[in-house]
Amino acid sequence: MVWNYLMDMDGVLVHEEHIIPGADQFLAELRDQDIPFMLLTNNSIYTPRDLRARLLRTGLDVPESSIWTSALATAKFLDTQRPGGAAYVIGEAGLTTALHSIGYVLTDTDPDYVVLGETRTYSFEAITKAIRLVDGGARFIATNPDESGPSREGLLPATGSVAALIARATGREPYFVGKPNPLMMRSALRAIGAHSESTLMIGDRMDTDVRSGLEAGLQTILVLSGISGADTAERFPYRPTLVIDSIADLVGRGADPFKRD
Repeated sequence: MVWNYLMDMDGVLVHEEHIIPGADQFLAELRDQDIPFMLLTNNSIYTPRDLRARLLRTGLDVPESSIWTSALATAKFLDTQRPGGAAYVIGEAGLTTALHSIGYVLTDTDPDYVVLGETRTYSFEAITKAIRLVDGGARFIATNPDESGPSREGLLPATGSVAALIARATGREPYFVGKPNPLMMRSALRAIGAHSESTLMIGDRMDTDVRSGLEAGLQTILVLSGISGADTAERFPYRPTLVIDSIADLVGRGADPFKRD
């Protein structure tokens, strides 16, 4: 069997602005062998064009069409739920661009949805507005459940943490669209014309990457080049199909990562 690939970005292919050794070779092999792949990220800050530019600076050449974000998945979900709707958005260009592309109106007056995404500038005023709109009946959507994110200075509060604040204030839980929601995986599968039975999910997190792959019916690979350590998989009630040190371990066997040398 020749496998298709869905893979996380940070911790699998890059660390911040630095390439993980072997990532360029692995992606080059997939292209040379015409093996479909899609990069997935829960980060809703950037558009695929922005992410392509950031990856290019690390030495990875990935087309925009091969990058799927939680912002795109959220927009696709809302388009199926309430086409041509309106939303109050806390987020940056990745999210606002995705919502504009499906014809959504961004407003703080009687929106259908409050949509919470990632931003490095969460403001008390914007969060207060979101709380009042949700309390007033707006449906609450969040791009992803990640509670914290990395920075050079240490952890940053992320979408999941701010969503918890709004939920606690309003008594209304958000619907998270990004990983581990299988909706994000299925959208990516459709984008590359792949079937779950012949697709692998590669990630460095058990709670989002491996879980989302498992729930979408994919085989999963956990890499130890990101946040996970050698004992991480043992802490969860489910396991990945394969655990490897890094993406470099797949160089030369992309068509079948389970083959034995």
